[in-house]
Amino acid sequence: MSRLPRTAHRALPWRIHEIAPDFEIEDVWSYRAPGAGPDDFGVMLAAIRAAGGPGSSSRLSHALFALRWRLGKLFGWDNERDGLGARVSSLRDRLPEDLRGTAETDPPGSPFTSLYRLPREAAREIANGTVHAVMHLGWAEGDGGWELRMAVLVRPNGWFGRMYLAAILPFRLLIVYPAMTRQWEGAWRTRMTVGRAAGFEAAE
Repeated sequence: MSRLPRTAHRALPWRIHEIAPDFEIEDVWSYRAPGAGPDDFGVMLAAIRAAGGPGSSSRLSHALFALRWRLGKLFGWDNERDGLGARVSSLRDRLPEDLRGTAETDPPGSPFTSLYRLPREAAREIANGTVHAVMHLGWAEGDGGWELRMAVLVRPNGWFGRMYLAAILPFRLLIVYPAMTRQWEGAWRTRMTVGRAAGFEAAE
């Protein structure tokens, strides 16, 4: 894994650019997938789904996510009035015709809602009292071959949202993303075993 400059996301012709031009690029990361080819995006997605969500990537990461949900419940950050279709409109309303109907089924318990899925690109969104955000996953060719790229795009909810993002930045950089790296890159290395156990086909 490596942290990439924001320009690395802007430089590629992702469809998310036309859908969320008013969102800020918060984070851009790459995840290694040794031996991957141009058509292995679905294989990688299947492997990381089978490995579990980011909150399960380590005990410390799990504790941070659990704390976040408890604080959200205590302060009302995750109330329905602050979610998609309430405080903000879903980006599904902005999708061009060719992307409508391409959304994936959301995993049980996931706070994210799928926007679209293409052969080399997928996006999910979330909204709460702090932010409206998009997790964009793309399959790109890097210096070491094909790899997964993740970009987090945000529209903070006013000054409070910006303070919140600044406050959690050290935890993201020092705990959450390193744990996700071990989980996601490990999922790729063991993709065949993980895929069969979870009922995924390698050619998904």
